[in-house]
Amino acid sequence: MPLLEENVSLRPYNTFGLAVRARYFARFGSANELRQLLALPEVQAAEKLILGGGSNLLFTQDFAGVVLKNEIRDLEIISENLDDATTALVRAGAGESWHGLVEYALGQGLSGLENLSLIPGTVGAAPLQNIGAYGAELRDSFERLEAVELATGALRTFGAAECGFGYRESVFKGPLKNQFVVTAVVLRLHRQARPNVQYGALQETLAGFGIEGEPTPHDVSRAVVHIRRSKLPDPAKIGNAGSFFKNPEISQRKFDELKAQHPAIPGYPVPGGVKVPAGWLIEQAGWKGLRRGPGAGTHGVHDRQALVLVNHGEATGHELRLLAEEIIQSVRAQFGVELHPEVNIL
Repeated sequence: MPLLEENVSLRPYNTFGLAVRARYFARFGSANELRQLLALPEVQAAEKLILGGGSNLLFTQDFAGVVLKNEIRDLEIISENLDDATTALVRAGAGESWHGLVEYALGQGLSGLENLSLIPGTVGAAPLQNIGAYGAELRDSFERLEAVELATGALRTFGAAECGFGYRESVFKGPLKNQFVVTAVVLRLHRQARPNVQYGALQETLAGFGIEGEPTPHDVSRAVVHIRRSKLPDPAKIGNAGSFFKNPEISQRKFDELKAQHPAIPGYPVPGGVKVPAGWLIEQAGWKGLRRGPGAGTHGVHDRQALVLVNHGEATGHELRLLAEEIIQSVRAQFGVELHPEVNIL
């Protein structure tokens, strides 16, 4: 029977490194262990938070319910040669690290995940917000997931259409929020697919590596890791949750208006409009590198990537939330564009 602990510090379990506590805390390593926990009276009566890597959370206060940490581990190829000789299905436990899964796939000679290298967090969290980076998204490789319903303990399988994937969105952040716990994800990967290198920064980095011709999936992964490490702070050294805001999508008309006022504004065509980098908007509004708090500052905006809010030491989640709200208001006033947090705020 998994152990249910009381009054547990969550500082080691959130990448912002915030000093908050949980009323109850337990780990589970299988769907059966999760069901055992869900049967406990203390768990049944409490608000529940499913925790993976804690890399997409901002705690603004102690959590009065029960935190259930997903530690289901499993990595295996479950089927090959499905449509042709190059396709394979890989099944990953929801508690596996996402980058660990990427490295496993590359080690097995499989491509499809290399653009998503070094994204923090666990496999189970990936479909909840349809993680994406450098021209790729989870849904590009998604086959299905398995999840336990909190209310009944029943195991259900969701295909791609049932997940309702959008830009950093899924049905699990909308109509089915807090109703299911992902236990495993199955991805469709390939042995001879061409890597996606359409993203400009990837091409530049690969050229800087001296890679000519068709890069391998390993080459692309190495380039992505290099870019991410050069732009994003390591949570082990400075508290952060990666990109705090989503890149806003605006109409072509609105983009044309902004382009006339700000000729340097970047934009990328998407269905129905243009995606604008939130980091560029925040930097132009003067927030990049800002520090607040006593002394040298306890929190602020990263000095190399304006999309990242950071905890320099003893900041509170409340302070970081207020900073995020000020940034949203500032960008709205200067550009008429609304930013939305990518991070879950509790």
